[in-house]
Amino acid sequence: MNKHILLVEDDESLGFVIKDNLENKGYKVQLSTDGEVGLIDFDSSAFDLCILDVMLPKMDGFSLAEKIRQRSKIIPIIFLTAKGMQEDKLEGFKIGGDDYMTKPFSMEELTYRIEVFLRRGVSSDKNETTVRSLGQSSFDLNSFTLTVDDQPQKLTRREAEILKYLSDRMDSLVKREELLIALWGDDDYFKGRSLDVFISKLRKYLKSDENVDIENYHGVGFKLVVKS
Repeated sequence: MNKHILLVEDDESLGFVIKDNLENKGYKVQLSTDGEVGLIDFDSSAFDLCILDVMLPKMDGFSLAEKIRQRSKIIPIIFLTAKGMQEDKLEGFKIGGDDYMTKPFSMEELTYRIEVFLRRGVSSDKNETTVRSLGQSSFDLNSFTLTVDDQPQKLTRREAEILKYLSDRMDSLVKREELLIALWGDDDYFKGRSLDVFISKLRKYLKSDENVDIENYHGVGFKLVVKS
């Protein structure tokens, strides 16, 4: 079955170009031209990924993303932002976005980002244990679920990727630029600041488990520490 993408873009010309290109790649695309219709469309069908323009009529992309996140923590959300709206990128990550594309962008780059998010789970090794113990907590790589004090917390795709990367290198210092390049493909300023947002969220989820912590080495990197 073709993967189903919700595209919410009020620029009809750009929306048509994106939709046409993605359909030629084999995706099924629902194009909505304002935020209110986008939410109606999201509630009316099952989607595998959302692409949301930030500046939308009737309901902006951030408000739409918040409502989508109330319905699903797992579905990837990619924001489309204007070139001069850098701070919007950080706002998008705080709300629960997974990535962003700055206009103008190439369809090849957008397609690549989509393909990365639509891979099932965060485990690439079929022999890899899919549930990891972290202190008194557990992390399910396939369902993106972090369970702390018997309370399951659904992670976004990006949150799960970061936690997996750190747990792969438990008790080792992971440099910021290494983590950014591995997951985002580059280490620009705003991706670095967005990484801090994701780390803060993960630390908040884990704070009730005294046996696990993500240590921050200011300006250098992070270390996932698990006490026996």
